[in-house]
Amino acid sequence: MRVYADHAATTPCDKRVVEAMLPYFTSDFGNADSQHFYGRDTAKAVADARETVANIIGCKPNELYFTGSGTESDNWALKGVALHKKDKGNHVIISSIEHHAILTAAEWLEKNGFRVTRLPVDSTGLVKVADLEKAIDEQTTIVSIMYVNNEVGTIQPIKELAEVAHKHGALFHSDCVQAIPYMKIDVKDLGVDLLTISGHKFYGPKGVGALYIRNGVKLDKLICGGGQERSQRGGTTNTPAVVGMAKALELSQLEMERNNMHIAQLRDHFVQRVQAEIPYVRFNGNKAHCVPSIANFSFEFVEGEGILMLMDFNGIAVSSGSACSSGSLDPSHVLLAMGVPIEVSHGSIRFSFGKDNTMEEVDFTVDKLKDTIGKLREMSPLFNLKTGGTYNV
Repeated sequence: MRVYADHAATTPCDKRVVEAMLPYFTSDFGNADSQHFYGRDTAKAVADARETVANIIGCKPNELYFTGSGTESDNWALKGVALHKKDKGNHVIISSIEHHAILTAAEWLEKNGFRVTRLPVDSTGLVKVADLEKAIDEQTTIVSIMYVNNEVGTIQPIKELAEVAHKHGALFHSDCVQAIPYMKIDVKDLGVDLLTISGHKFYGPKGVGALYIRNGVKLDKLICGGGQERSQRGGTTNTPAVVGMAKALELSQLEMERNNMHIAQLRDHFVQRVQAEIPYVRFNGNKAHCVPSIANFSFEFVEGEGILMLMDFNGIAVSSGSACSSGSLDPSHVLLAMGVPIEVSHGSIRFSFGKDNTMEEVDFTVDKLKDTIGKLREMSPLFNLKTGGTYNV
């Protein structure tokens, strides 16, 4: 059996999405910015896709800009606003558990004369509204807090955080890449000024994202070039991917309730079995405020890389953290920010389930995980010191 339990990294493209994309690779191949009938046909497809996505997130079509990824959208939002408003102030606020797209963009801004505040989180990964109140000042131009954390699945109080930002005259951006497959997103209700999504997180294609920019918000361009995306983002429109993302988002919203119920049953069963059957394990996250898909565990006395390799050998795909930092041996910045001890954080694995997983796959995963942790702990000097060398499950 092969099990894919890494849906927070990417999701398989829905076959219905692939079917919707196919004509734009072959018969309807025109450049959407060309003035002849080939271009007009694809331009209409892009316009229809823009309207579909805009309607789903509650914005106007002219407030939505297609990008090449969620990472691009994050960079554009943070850098674009900070650079455009540098005469007003040079202070940017993010959380300490943001995706690397925001973290590295903030580091770039720091190197270029901006002041960056990284808000702490509690032991479950929650940002406190009071901490934002303390950190914000008259020099703050933008606050960026992700809606759902990609490693532990904790949901942030975005509406309340955005209200604080606006009270102090700052703009508010939210990376909603991990939220939109599982939550209804309405930009007006949330009160955000900018918002990021990415197609491949909800069974759409890779290489396409979008940035919502509220009408009236001004920001510098990230990618200069032609007149695409109303002259705000250069580059030939990736028509198949744009069409695919819109179709995938439409399907995910229509099937959200059913998918969420199924995925939550799988995840909850998985969590229950792991906590009942594997000793010295720590659940990372907030069980009351979380998406239904993610379960992050730290297994004491073992290394995450070892778990990952043995699970892979057994045909089970999981992650030791964010896919964007999978090549790093550093402990998760998210878990460290939550107060997980560094030696414990090294033994952490993220399991993220999807709509096509089955209960049989979940039980198979737990069985192999028990065997994997047992084998690794038998070789662990720390575990032997702790238990006298006995491992009972």
